[in-house]
Amino acid sequence: MSTSAGATDRAGTELVHDGPVDTYAVAGAGGYVGRRLVAGLVGDGRPVVGLGRRAAQIPDAAEKRPTDVADTAATARALAGVDTAYYLVHSMAGGHGFTGRDRALAESFAAAADEAGVRRIVYLGGLGHGALSEHLRSRQEVGVALASSGVEVVELRAAVVIGAGSISFEILRYLTERLPVMICPRWITTRVQPIAEADLLRYLVAAPHVAPGIYEIGGPQATTYRDMIATYAAVRGLRARAIVDVPVLTPWLSAWWVDLVTPVDRRVSHSLIESLTTDVVVNDPAPAATAFDIDPLDVAGAIRAALDEQAGRVSASLLRFDPGLRDGVYAMRSEAPLPAADVAGVQSDLRRCGGDLRWYGLAWAWRLRMLLGRAFGERLRLGRPPALEPGAAVDWWQVAHVSDDALVLRTSSWFCGEAWLGFRMHEAPRPRLVQVVALRPRGVVGLVYWWALWPAHVVVLRIASRHRARRARRGRG
Repeated sequence: MSTSAGATDRAGTELVHDGPVDTYAVAGAGGYVGRRLVAGLVGDGRPVVGLGRRAAQIPDAAEKRPTDVADTAATARALAGVDTAYYLVHSMAGGHGFTGRDRALAESFAAAADEAGVRRIVYLGGLGHGALSEHLRSRQEVGVALASSGVEVVELRAAVVIGAGSISFEILRYLTERLPVMICPRWITTRVQPIAEADLLRYLVAAPHVAPGIYEIGGPQATTYRDMIATYAAVRGLRARAIVDVPVLTPWLSAWWVDLVTPVDRRVSHSLIESLTTDVVVNDPAPAATAFDIDPLDVAGAIRAALDEQAGRVSASLLRFDPGLRDGVYAMRSEAPLPAADVAGVQSDLRRCGGDLRWYGLAWAWRLRMLLGRAFGERLRLGRPPALEPGAAVDWWQVAHVSDDALVLRTSSWFCGEAWLGFRMHEAPRPRLVQVVALRPRGVVGLVYWWALWPAHVVVLRIASRHRARRARRGRG
């Protein structure tokens, strides 16, 4: 196996490599944390092996080794040549009995790591002390099981992760965005010490270079779920949410209430909500402060970073979005066939965007939209940039991406939330134009806007596809 003795900066990235770079494996590479960790490790130039039951869910950036960690022998073969293995596996989505499954999976993985000669396991567990919920108790039992084979273990214990895609953050997002008034049980005052997604990734990336042991990690302050809701509303520019405390709403009833209001995976959210009555704060910050050179974000900064990072991801991947709702973002998609002779015309027309509502098609509908926005304080103006390049202003949009065959526009100036408009030309297997629109609603107004205009958006998107083709034919003529 290779060895590495690199120093890490405050972002957790390696500054010096004394010899060959270690190989890392990420078990659970298709999950929320796993996908982001793979991207971070690969971006830092580290060889990464992705483990998961389905190859399609493992990020393409990793070497895919589809594996069920319940199969010890197969997992040992998949870990061949690996120096450090990240364990990000849980089975809460399997429902009742997940604690036994989690313990068995961890024991199997630990045995496989020992057989394969893995030097270290890095595990992301959960904070909590004293009487714990089933979920939190299971997280800590998994840490014990991973250490059972003798492979050295770094266990990072964290609470709520603030990042788009985190179940806990998505519950916070949907409740705050959709409910100006909430009736909440006593757990609204439970103490919690959340951590920003970016900071969590820094800890994970740096974990192979610290001494084995248990490290409690979190942001700089402990807070409550009530205060987190208030902070999210302030960062998002929403009015303060009214919260009415009641002593009778149990975690079990809360779970069904969350099911009603939010679209998160109930198989996981129910287990998490049962833990809301337990304080999850850092009791001993000294070990992590000594071992890691990380200055974590506070709650407001973490929420702001999560929203900004998600907006960047949407801009980068908009044209791959499927229709529907994911992590607070609604998307619609349309495809229109084109004659091969019109492909160049559409590409040329996309570069002439802006400055005229007729470019969008249905100019009268856009005028109505601009009038609607004025009632909410919007002041949308037309304008074409001297050069179409990332960051250029096009009407009320900014260019997020432009290439020979694609254009993505983004705006944060709409009253109803952040919006994206994207186009891509595909020439194979048949010429066609793909259009994608997306909205991250801001508050109830944004949600009402999306659903009230959803039928109109369906029609407009189809008409806009034909409009692009007509403009291309006119330009060719």
